[in-house]
Formats: sequence, structure tokens, C-alpha cells
Amino acid sequence: MTTARSHQIDLSATPYYHCMTRCVRRAYLCGHNKETGKDYSYRKDWIVSRIKYLADIFAIHICAYAVMSNHYHLVLFVNDTLASQWSEEEVQSRWGQIFPQDAKSLSSYSKKEAAYKVSLWRHRLMDISWFMRCLNEKIARASNKEDETKGRFWEGRFKSQALLDEGAVLSAMAYVDLNPIRAKTAEALETSDFTSIQERLRMLAKQLKQKKAINKTQQPKHLMPLKTPHQHRMPKIDFALKDYLDLVDSTGRVIREGKRGVIPQKVLPILSRLNLNSKEWVNMVEHLQNRFSYAIGHSAILLEFNCERRHHGPKGISTARNSYCIA
Repeated sequence: MTTARSHQIDLSATPYYHCMTRCVRRAYLCGHNKETGKDYSYRKDWIVSRIKYLADIFAIHICAYAVMSNHYHLVLFVNDTLASQWSEEEVQSRWGQIFPQDAKSLSSYSKKEAAYKVSLWRHRLMDISWFMRCLNEKIARASNKEDETKGRFWEGRFKSQALLDEGAVLSAMAYVDLNPIRAKTAEALETSDFTSIQERLRMLAKQLKQKKAINKTQQPKHLMPLKTPHQHRMPKIDFALKDYLDLVDSTGRVIREGKRGVIPQKVLPILSRLNLNSKEWVNMVEHLQNRFSYAIGHSAILLEFNCERRHHGPKGISTARNSYCIA
């Protein structure tokens, strides 16, 4: 039996979530489809463009993304504070960019009914389920129209994991950014197409060529920024940009070589700050989705989250105990 989405996504517990959607029958409907012999890789561009379009409208920020041939991953941050600050006119305008007929018909409602509608739209514009619905339906309709077919394009519901602490956010972002390397479709972060890490690196490289210091570089518009000393845009992910890039690069090299490996000394401070066990870090990132279920985090936080929402032990508790240092 599936768990109610309200038990998986709870903003009072955390605003960070890892989400994944897979194509029906795990078919390569966004890559080279062996059944038809057609290459649908261009649909990855559709997905990335739609993600960015929706991020401009919703009160949801993109921390990381990776679009693969038969599935995609997102790490999302829900900014409910931002949504609460929007005026009624702004809510109507934002909703109208996705559902223009809804926004146009608002004038036909009574004042009370219109206020209710705006309140409903405000809630939906910070709802991950609605974000994923607006993303998946658009891609499914366009793909089915192109293929002249009907039926499901995506498997059932999207999967989500609550990221309960900074360590969980960091490991989920690294897991997503390293997806092409784990799948052996890329050998380096720079060649990991349709990923947030490639987008971050390309923009950084362009600015470094202009002789900008790394702590003064701008970050991609549609991605939630990593922390730099001069980064004033809020909110931001509380990891230094250089530390994160170094850590993901080092982890990717270990995974690609298929060895247990050792994380270099220069990137250990970020793991130490988050109380993560450096010896188990690569194992946690490589198997994040299989070892954990609805939530990721320190064992104590994981148990508390689970206790409030479910009745049996959480999957991943042993991995959490191994991955986090004992305080």
C-alpha cells in the first residue's frame, strides 16, 4: 500500500525534498529507444526547459536536477515564506501562466469565491505535487502527440524523499548530480549532460575566464545558489560553492573507478561540519535511493520523522547510523 503524500511531504519537518519520476515500463522515452530504434534525447531539453519555466512561477527552487533517458531526478526547496508574501494579483498572474483560463474566469466569481480561489492557487504554487503534475503532464502530452499514441508516459506517482538535515540535502544533491556517472553515460561532471552540476560548472568556467574570483561569481539563474561570501540572494544552500564542487568531483572519481577510494583531505571539512562519516560517504551517495525510503537524515531525526507519520521502523536506519558520526 502506498503512503499518503501528506505523510511524505510535510513542510513543518523540512522544506527540502528529493523527487524522482520514471518513464512507463522503464522505457527509454527520453533517450535511444531500443524497441522503436528512435532517439528521443531531445526530450531531455523539453524537461529541463519546463523545470526552469515552472521554477519561475512556483515558490519552489531547484537545488539539483538530472534528466536521464528513462527517468529524472530533482532536489527541491519549498519557499512557503515567499508564497505568503505574494499579493492576490501576483498569485493570479502566476497561476495564469500555467492555467490561463482559470485566471481569466476569476472575474466571474463573487468576491468571496474569488478570494477562495486565490488562496487555493497560492497553496498549489508551493505544493510539490502540483509542481510535478504541471511538469509531467506537459511532457506526457507533447510526447504522446508526437508519437501519435495515448496512455501513460510516466509510471504512477512520482517518488519523494524528505531531506531532514543538511547532510541529507548534500548527499541527495550529490546523488542527483552524479547520476550520469553512476549510470556510466558520462565520465566527468563537465560531460554530464542535462544536469545541474554541468550548468553550475559551465557558468563558473565562463566567469573564471573573465578573471572573476570564485567567491564573486554569479550562479545560474534557475538554480538555488550555493553559498559564497558575497552571495546576497536568498534563500541559498548552506554549502560553499567550491567545497561542494570539490566534494562531488572527488566522489564521482571514486564511483567511476569502481573502487572504495578515499576522499581527499581538501574536501573533508564539509563532511566533518555536517557530522558525516567520510568512510561511508561514497556508499551513502551511491545507494541513496535504495538504502532509504521516504526520508533521509541522521538516525535520531529519521526515527522521529517516522514515528509521527508511520508505524514501523524506517528503511535506511542502519545506513544512517553508519553514515553519520556519533555525536
